[in-house]
Amino acid sequence: MPTTSQKQYVLDTHRLRDPEQTLEIVKPYLRDMGITRIANLTGLDRIGLPTVMVTRPNSRSVAVSLGKGLSLRAAEASGVMEAIEAWHAERVLLPQRLARYADLVEETSVVDVDGLPRVTGGQFDPHVNMLWVQGLDLVTDSACWVPLEMVDTDYTNAPIGGQAAFPRTTNGLASGNNLAEASCHAICELIERDATTLWHHFPTAERLDPDSVDDTRCRQAIEMIADAGLEVGLWNTTSDIGVASFRCVVCEAGGSSGHIGIGDGCHPDRAIALLRALTEAAQTRLTYISGARDDLDPAEFTDQAKTERGSYVRDLIDGAAADQSFSDCPTFVSGSFEEDLELLLDHLSKAGITQVVTVDLSRPEYDIAVVRAVIPGLEAPHDDPDYVPGVRAQRIREGLE
Repeated sequence: MPTTSQKQYVLDTHRLRDPEQTLEIVKPYLRDMGITRIANLTGLDRIGLPTVMVTRPNSRSVAVSLGKGLSLRAAEASGVMEAIEAWHAERVLLPQRLARYADLVEETSVVDVDGLPRVTGGQFDPHVNMLWVQGLDLVTDSACWVPLEMVDTDYTNAPIGGQAAFPRTTNGLASGNNLAEASCHAICELIERDATTLWHHFPTAERLDPDSVDDTRCRQAIEMIADAGLEVGLWNTTSDIGVASFRCVVCEAGGSSGHIGIGDGCHPDRAIALLRALTEAAQTRLTYISGARDDLDPAEFTDQAKTERGSYVRDLIDGAAADQSFSDCPTFVSGSFEEDLELLLDHLSKAGITQVVTVDLSRPEYDIAVVRAVIPGLEAPHDDPDYVPGVRAQRIREGLE
């Protein structure tokens, strides 16, 4: 695993290796991790942005991962890395500790449980034993214990040694060619989900003017969507954290019935953030068209559900004027992941976030890094059925009343 973090690939995301190199390195691991198939879904839709599905039939979470990119190899690397990180999180081998929070916090550094997202019906008891796993607080560069149930993704059982008080999701789970790269991806995902959730608590805002986008890659993606006879709506969802975040929605033009696409993206480089949102929207549409994901409810494929989703997206686009400029979104372009990490920590600190914990799930036998980031104070995804608004969302709600 490379120890230096100079970026070598910066086309549709930032990586230490190009997709071809990554695929060549991970290919020998696929059998061990139960990955049996990489399927190209791109041709099932008319947009043409490369999308693949990666299957793990014996997965302990979802059996299908999706990947996207500006090239087929980039999409394959994206999907395979998503499947690899899920496999790691289903099999946490790190030392664990059974303890009561009230006792543990007196002995050592523990994540701020008051700032962790909660779930509907869940209740955390600081005087009840539960399993904890050790991570690293990047702010203080010191060990920090977090609830195992926020790291483990083996959904075949109830959380072992947990209280079912915190969400069990893959939010903040990421892989990379080294720890710095994986950590940046994981932190950006948490900032993105927080930004998207906060955006949903605001009244419908102005849209981004597609003509203001000056990045060639993003313009290519927008034109591919338009050439397919689809309409695209873009929003700058960047929060007070100040790291570029966007939402993209796609629907059939002229009110025609059809599958929608919704995507979000976050990255210090605003062009990469927007590109992620665009390619994810295309990926989401293909997910519906292919029926690939095993966590989609059959009810989502009824004519009524499809019509309702189309109307929702149509109303979003029609209800907001395209007056935002891409140039108004903050951006930061660096040559290394250490610089990105420093920026992310600085922006989180200025927004009042005092802990950023990463749990290293990597294994020495595999030349890949996998981390789970936990950041107290950030909002969980708003579309989780068990979502409970946190302090940041409540603050927005109170300001609107």
